[in-house]
Amino acid sequence: MQRRRATTSVLSACVAALMLVGCSGDTHLSFLDPQGPVASAQRWHFVEALALLVVFVAIPVFVLTPWFLWRYRYGAKSSRYAPKWNCSVPLEIACWGGPVVIVVLLAINVWRDTHELDPYKPLASDQPALRVQVIGYDWKWLFIYPDQGIASIGVFALPTGRPVAMQLTSATVMQSLHIPALGSQIYAMGGMVTQLHLLADRPGRSLGENTMYNGNGFHQQRFTAVAMTPEGFNAWASEVRSNGIALNEQNLKLISRRSTRAELIAALSQSSSPDGNAYFSGATAALFPAVVMATMGGAMVAPANALHEHANTTDPGARNAAEPAAEKKP
Repeated sequence: MQRRRATTSVLSACVAALMLVGCSGDTHLSFLDPQGPVASAQRWHFVEALALLVVFVAIPVFVLTPWFLWRYRYGAKSSRYAPKWNCSVPLEIACWGGPVVIVVLLAINVWRDTHELDPYKPLASDQPALRVQVIGYDWKWLFIYPDQGIASIGVFALPTGRPVAMQLTSATVMQSLHIPALGSQIYAMGGMVTQLHLLADRPGRSLGENTMYNGNGFHQQRFTAVAMTPEGFNAWASEVRSNGIALNEQNLKLISRRSTRAELIAALSQSSSPDGNAYFSGATAALFPAVVMATMGGAMVAPANALHEHANTTDPGARNAAEPAAEKKP
């Protein structure tokens, strides 16, 4: 009983340590402190893989090493001297069977979770997914909400309990979007479209970043994923729609320049939010495919006429405008 209590205490301490590693202040940093079902599944995948390695690698090494040292120590009377020994069937089975079992179990685990956590796979929900289009610039992310007619830089807002269907592209070099506490990572490539599906279980703030080096401002290409209640998200969208900076051709050119978020805000003619982020109104569904096509042609700024087009979200042609350039898998 005492041993069981001690084991439980050790496991509890380890879990608490992992939780501390996964958060910093009010911002969640890691899948070890998951804020959604995808990150929760990733944490369980990590625990399973770790358990396999502990059971089949760590424990045998730490147990058998002292035993071998004692069993075959210098001067031991129990060890048998066999200079002409060349084969042992049980030893061969143990030496080859262990690695085979490890590889097979890890392969099954990875294959199962790779298909289950496919970033292109929509998340099961009784609510329609929120559409978000993401464009990677140097050195900032532009999040476009085409159905709400708004966009943001520095903040990725999402309602809790509702899946988010993201389309991603890059207006420059290849980049990698990752929100560890919500799960999954996906690349954004110029002239191509990738997909990512996420969901937040509860309100909170999570770190998001670009995990692929793309120049001097790489370390500042971060944002905050803010999960809100559905009512809070609707209020936030209405506020941005009313008071956001116009996403016109002039401001899009400023966004496309190689600059950090702080440098962009300083260059914008209209005052920005005091929280250090930029919010835009007048975003349309036509902007994202226009950027994809412009990048394919070697430009970083979408054609001016694309900014004035108001795509009808019920029109399949408008919704799938980027599909000819899309890549089904990253």
